[in-house]
Amino acid sequence: MTQTKNNIHIIIMAQLTIYSKKKISEKVHTRAGEKKLGEKILYLKQGDNWVEQLKEKKSKYAIIGIPEDIGVRANFGRPGTASAWNNFLDTFLNIQHNHLCKGDWFTILGEIDVSHEMQQSQTLNPHNEEERNKLFDMVTHIDNVVAETIKGIVQAGKTPIIIGGGHNNAYGNIKGLSQALGTSVNAINFDAHTDFRPLTEGRHSGNGFSYALNDGFLHNYYIFGIHENYLSTTIQNSIKKHSKRVKYISYEEIAVRRNTIFEEQLFAASTHIEDKPFGIEIDLDSLPMIASSAITPSGFSIEDLRHFTHYFAQKSNASYLHICEGAPTLASNKNPSLVGKLITYIVTDFIKA
Repeated sequence: MTQTKNNIHIIIMAQLTIYSKKKISEKVHTRAGEKKLGEKILYLKQGDNWVEQLKEKKSKYAIIGIPEDIGVRANFGRPGTASAWNNFLDTFLNIQHNHLCKGDWFTILGEIDVSHEMQQSQTLNPHNEEERNKLFDMVTHIDNVVAETIKGIVQAGKTPIIIGGGHNNAYGNIKGLSQALGTSVNAINFDAHTDFRPLTEGRHSGNGFSYALNDGFLHNYYIFGIHENYLSTTIQNSIKKHSKRVKYISYEEIAVRRNTIFEEQLFAASTHIEDKPFGIEIDLDSLPMIASSAITPSGFSIEDLRHFTHYFAQKSNASYLHICEGAPTLASNKNPSLVGKLITYIVTDFIKA
């Protein structure tokens, strides 16, 4: 796909790439007397009929990676989120296959291949209007590929688990789920930010939910634990405009002023979103000192997040899990696999619920 915008030539090639058994096996470290998850995980054959193949698999979950940080760059964020997918696989495929978590509960679908776009994006300056517009165009195209992929997974009767990438991919997740089901859907977002920035800014990692609401794919939206320091007047006014459909609780209300308690707010959030199919969105920049594009020194604990995931995964309408904004390349060299291990815990908490 070739586009021209503001005299800048754009070549966009993003597409779904199905992983082979060989690709998966290369990441599995076998050990005598043990059986690793990656040795039992399901996979598809190469070909165009992946939805039909997926329907035949006995797994409940389909895992897809989106190794990009184009939406983050377009939002003036620090790149690095593209590295989370492979970091996750290195850990996830090597946990134990046992009665608590079996490999054949999952099918590894593959990844949204954005390698060409990633190469182009590294040469672009988001502070240059023409070059930022190019990033917006890339994000919009990736939106469409993500949406078609999620739509196919849901139509195949599987629950998507999506590992990002930036939070811009929330839009494609919501759109794909909505189109597969033929109805608007809900979302709950564990995040330090609303990602509800104005549509006029162009598509990036900070406005996936506002676009999804505007386009009719998102019905009710709940932001859990936003940090008040990053709640702008513009976004506050936008939330007020949609007050019946968009609600939130701040981190400070729960953890600093302690005007309410965590468990009560889980219930309050569930009443807002559980009446329709909903996606669980998790932004790792909500956790203290976890390598991400917008790392924070303050926030909920990892155990709080794991309980949050367990709580909402138990709901009958929980329809996908998306974990995003982790950036292993921004982490300390002493702990290169920390983000991948964290994502693995969240994924296994989701399926064990």
